[in-house]
Amino acid sequence: MSVAFTALRVAVRPALRLPRMAALQSAVRFYASKFPDHTVINMPALSPTMAEGNLIEWKKKEGDELVPGEVLAEVETDKAQMDFEFEEEGWLAKILVPAGTEGGSGGKPIAVYVEDKADVAAFKDFTAADAGDAPAAAAPAEEKPAESAAPAAAAASATPAAAKSASAPAPAAGDRILASPFAKTLALEKGVALKGVKGSGPNGRITAKDVEALAAAPASAPGASAGAAAPAFEDIPLTNMRKTISKRLTASKQTAPDYFVSSYISVSKLLKLRKALNASADGRYKLSINDLVVKGVAKACERVPEVNSSYLDAEGVIRQFKSVDVSIAVATPTGLITPIVKNCDTKGLENISKEVKVLAQKAKDNKLMPEEFQGGTITISNLGMNHAVNMFTSILNPPQSAILAISTIEKKAVPDKASPFGFVFEDFMTISGTFDHRVVDGKKGGDYLKALKTILENPLEMLL
Repeated sequence: MSVAFTALRVAVRPALRLPRMAALQSAVRFYASKFPDHTVINMPALSPTMAEGNLIEWKKKEGDELVPGEVLAEVETDKAQMDFEFEEEGWLAKILVPAGTEGGSGGKPIAVYVEDKADVAAFKDFTAADAGDAPAAAAPAEEKPAESAAPAAAAASATPAAAKSASAPAPAAGDRILASPFAKTLALEKGVALKGVKGSGPNGRITAKDVEALAAAPASAPGASAGAAAPAFEDIPLTNMRKTISKRLTASKQTAPDYFVSSYISVSKLLKLRKALNASADGRYKLSINDLVVKGVAKACERVPEVNSSYLDAEGVIRQFKSVDVSIAVATPTGLITPIVKNCDTKGLENISKEVKVLAQKAKDNKLMPEEFQGGTITISNLGMNHAVNMFTSILNPPQSAILAISTIEKKAVPDKASPFGFVFEDFMTISGTFDHRVVDGKKGGDYLKALKTILENPLEMLL
């Protein structure tokens, strides 16, 4: 049997091209089998950190023509929802994984396409087990026809990459809730319990409209068992993003020997500078305190470059970066994500401010591309802008060696002999740094906070 690989292209809105090898592994072409010539389409790895994904929606149905560049399906990864664009001409012969299926691993067969429309009918009984002899999967010793439920189950067991048959209904029972990500988010906002609810979408999938209807209905709306007492709790399914956050932060606390350093910093001059710059902006920009802090963090990294580093155990090195790419923690309805403003050490405040706003909005709209949130050399987390948080610490964002926690601004009385009252009020914020001791020794952590304090208290030093 000769095998050729057919390239696919995967796109995040706007289109994103995968590395060539990742794209080539998304489909496997078969020229000799009991079925006509066909290509098995596998679940693509849409980002370097994607271990599994949820197949949210098919944009094509069986028998539809496939046109290069059109969206074949919508897939939810660990960080975002992405469009899976197909780059070949043909006809969709069989869907192996129904819409709403969760936990699909990269390389798992999800569909079949053919180049001749007349061949579509031949794939009516094609199952994922029939795709199990793909090189990307661990194939059984000899091919066995799936003529009954038992042999089909055995083939699926012998082939880890095999999916459930397309003719089988999507699992909707048990403790898993079949709902779109937006429906889950909306349910959390409106306090609507989704357990036991059958939706109006494909295979009973709960849609946003279903949630709106449940929220508007009285407490005895469908979905609650008749005569049963209301549960004392609600089980909220883990999103892929929440699973990724859990794994990464748990690994961070288990592997990185971190420590904390805090500094009480006067930002009175920083506020005055911001006011003066915004007054002369003529509508071109509107700087926030966070924008100035981002610039200050980058300038401090120039003075203490050890902080702008990563500990790479596998390579046996500490990688010290020559540019400062600042990851900024942004809260979204499904979890925390850190879009990156690159080269902050060389960018002006106007460009930094514009990029922060664009990236933050894309994060909240779930439209960040992988290169916009993967990487970074240092992170800041700001809870002071909308919360009365006096001081907090953050967990390291691996493999970075530093993260800064920015608190709210407070007015404090400070001694001043020139004042008739003997004191004046100044604006202060507490900034706490969390450092990886494998890279940043205690003294260097203190040196960095000192450098940052000097820059923020004398903001014209950002020009140096």
